[in-house]
Amino acid sequence: MKRGKILIVEDELIARENLDHVLTKEGYDTVAVDNGIRAFKELEQQEFDLVLTDLRMQQVDGMQVLERTKELYPDTEVVVITGFATVSTAVEAMQKGAYHYLPKPYKIDEARILVRKALEKRGLRLEVTDLKRQVQSQKAVPFLVGKSPQIEALKQTIEQIARTEATVLILGETGTGKELVAKAIHHLSLRAEKRFLAINCGAFSEELLANELFGHEKEAFTGARGVKKGLLEAAAGGTVLLDEIGETPPSMQVKLLRVLQEKTLMRVGGTSEIPVDIRVLAATNKDLKGEVERGNFRQDLYYRINVVTLQVPNLTERQDDIPLLCQHFLRKFAEVQGKAVDQIAPAVMEVLLNYEFPGNIRELENIMERAVTLCNGVVIEMTHLPLDFQQPQMFQMQRHQKREFHTLEENEKEYISWVVKQVNGNKTKAAEILGIDRVSLWRKLKRYDLNGGT
Repeated sequence: MKRGKILIVEDELIARENLDHVLTKEGYDTVAVDNGIRAFKELEQQEFDLVLTDLRMQQVDGMQVLERTKELYPDTEVVVITGFATVSTAVEAMQKGAYHYLPKPYKIDEARILVRKALEKRGLRLEVTDLKRQVQSQKAVPFLVGKSPQIEALKQTIEQIARTEATVLILGETGTGKELVAKAIHHLSLRAEKRFLAINCGAFSEELLANELFGHEKEAFTGARGVKKGLLEAAAGGTVLLDEIGETPPSMQVKLLRVLQEKTLMRVGGTSEIPVDIRVLAATNKDLKGEVERGNFRQDLYYRINVVTLQVPNLTERQDDIPLLCQHFLRKFAEVQGKAVDQIAPAVMEVLLNYEFPGNIRELENIMERAVTLCNGVVIEMTHLPLDFQQPQMFQMQRHQKREFHTLEENEKEYISWVVKQVNGNKTKAAEILGIDRVSLWRKLKRYDLNGGT
């Protein structure tokens, strides 16, 4: 039984062969190389549990091997072997993430013990990570508020695909919560302990997007004074959401296709392929299939990202969720602003339930933030909503009813009657909502023969 995968980097032939022989005999899966350049190549091809590296080597030394290992695989343990051990060397190695250092000449038993302890530490860390993932997988889908059939079906699909490595295409109108769906997938995935990065492909020019995604080599262009890792490299082991993927130009689509197919990328100005271990999710409010037919989006990239498709419903399709979402945002902004507001007037809720919400959840969130900001009591009232919601034309929100044409006077009468009813006959509140004084309201009520309240 193999007990761990170990990379040995040692330029002295006898030392390398002895260490390789002993560790192989112990049951470890070993790969032995004689310099740092070959170590880099091995690290780019596979992950190791432990790296044992000599410190002083030509071209690429042990510190560089340590740095590269931690860059690619932060959880891999590294032991630095040196015949020139000093306090400063040890401190530097530990600061860069080394598990320990082994001074030459060393006894083979010392190496055995150090290897065992380093692998035990890695094993415990992996166990803890796995337990956390198991706990997370048993929790409800996070971030998504709602109990409507559409949202429940979406949550169920997310739970089914989260722990796979499938590429997911998330479709939906602007403001429906596509990024929240992506975060839920990441949160329940095997990559939950790693980074989640959302990148808006429509927010950058082609050159800037390439630099942000892939990074650049030193002197790749004017002002490039050093090597810069791109966001795809920075998200190693995690999940990347390519938001608004339909906005990417054709040349960038080719590069993204290579990342998905080969799991490698090339920095701007670079000549070598760099392996990337990421899960890619994509989102768009466009009809990508139609974009493919029109020649604006590559068909091969479309099929590559469209392994699993999730359709996020717009807010009018999940109207039953509006009260839950309102309460969610109410609690959120009340806590942020330190206010005691915790109720929504029935009239307000009725207006929100009948509104079309072209901006979907994002628009509802903005409305509730404004309402909490303006509210000085504990109840959100009509006066706390945007002015458009308080105007007569808002009465036409009853979208499910076919309305006949009425005169302006008839519309005014109907709207005044509705407002008075919503505030339970309180003329002062009704006048405030209508934007007139109490005397003017009294005259209109008398003119239209409407019975007022208090």
